[in-house]
Amino acid sequence: MSTHINAKDGDIAPLVLLPGDPLRAKFIAENFLENAVCYNEVRGMYGFTGTYKGKKVSVQGTGMGQPSLSIYVTELFQFYNVQKAIRVGTAGAVQPQTELRDTILASAACSDSSLITQRFGNLHFAPYASFNLLSKAAQVAEEMKVRYAVGPCASSDLFYDDNENWKTWAKYGVLAIEMEAAELYTLAAKFGREALAILTISDHILKGGATTAEERQLTFKNMINIALDTITA
Repeated sequence: MSTHINAKDGDIAPLVLLPGDPLRAKFIAENFLENAVCYNEVRGMYGFTGTYKGKKVSVQGTGMGQPSLSIYVTELFQFYNVQKAIRVGTAGAVQPQTELRDTILASAACSDSSLITQRFGNLHFAPYASFNLLSKAAQVAEEMKVRYAVGPCASSDLFYDDNENWKTWAKYGVLAIEMEAAELYTLAAKFGREALAILTISDHILKGGATTAEERQLTFKNMINIALDTITA
């Protein structure tokens, strides 16, 4: 049992999906997993374990931002021996070829977070996805005929970006802005685990426009199906 996850040994599967919103964790458990059981309610950050196509899978909320995700993913890797983790969340697009509701498979994650500076000082670590998970997710997306793109995202500590730093990220080929993937990839490298971020474009920072709550739920389902078929392959 760890500080923030009230689960006993064996309660959490080695395969875990990571939505930021704990209510999305509940949604996934109730709509995609069989025989799901809640193993965590500490601070309202729900965690569930069930089965998907006969394989044991967990889903754990992480909260918003890299510091929050860092707590939960560190504990999952260090205390519960999680081997594969896929973040499932939303992002804002910054490239003209990307449309609302597209799926992004984040091959790498840039960041403005001081978490990287605290670990590496004047060194510049490049957080990257598991190629095994990334290539499988692309295959699944192709089979599902879902609009998707593979490329880097940027994990920002700022949700309200008054400095418009997204313009610099976009200039260098970043596809979308979100808030967690870089720390997930860094922790996966530290602990020798596999990780991937699969993101749904919920708003377009460059062109304007945003999906409705209902649309996000429908397109969220595509992302979850890709994630589940990828992590259980």
